[in-house]
Amino acid sequence: MHIMEGFLPPLWCAVWYVIAIPVVAYGLYKIKKVTDETPESKALLAVSGAFMFVISSLKLPSVTGSCSHPTGNGLGAALFGPAVTGVLATIVLIFQAILLAHGGITTLGANCVSMGIVGPLAGWIVYKLLFKAGVPSKINIFLIAFIADLATYIVTSIQLGLAFPEPTTMGAITKFFLIFAPTQFPLAIAEGLLTVIIWNGLMSYKPKLLNKLGAISEVELAKGE
Repeated sequence: MHIMEGFLPPLWCAVWYVIAIPVVAYGLYKIKKVTDETPESKALLAVSGAFMFVISSLKLPSVTGSCSHPTGNGLGAALFGPAVTGVLATIVLIFQAILLAHGGITTLGANCVSMGIVGPLAGWIVYKLLFKAGVPSKINIFLIAFIADLATYIVTSIQLGLAFPEPTTMGAITKFFLIFAPTQFPLAIAEGLLTVIIWNGLMSYKPKLLNKLGAISEVELAKGE
């Protein structure tokens, strides 16, 4: 979903930056708050960012001016929420743009909104609703990774459709998403399964920390101990 450097018109680059900046600023505040309250969560922050960097670097070229790949944004959203994930995604996207020519600086705002903000937010909302309903976190973590991945690509399709509304805006959005869909659905499933594997490891070694962060319930904590 990384929209490449120079692909979006300058106006749309500015619009997405304006949307992304306050969310990322709030995410920085949330990181300070979380790390002050639970200093032991710093390692999980690093793991979430590293996971996102590695998995979202595995790209498949697309004719849309973007690309298909896993996003890795569900894990961070489940652990820390969408605002913190926005900060992690911004850092990841900057390094990928500079080191891998994956995405770009002019399109950083757009890529952050899709992969770092709206995608994680969509997955996080579902995660929290199912959490309250008592759905086991192993099911929940698959769904947050799957939904965050697909939501990222829906937003990217919207961004591209708004920038290039031919023949119509809705028609362009649909066209872009249909191009992404054949590769993105299986990638989202694979990402969900991989995230479950990582989650199982965290559940085995850090159940109390996951409970402190509000990612698992007291019931699941008691079962894991």
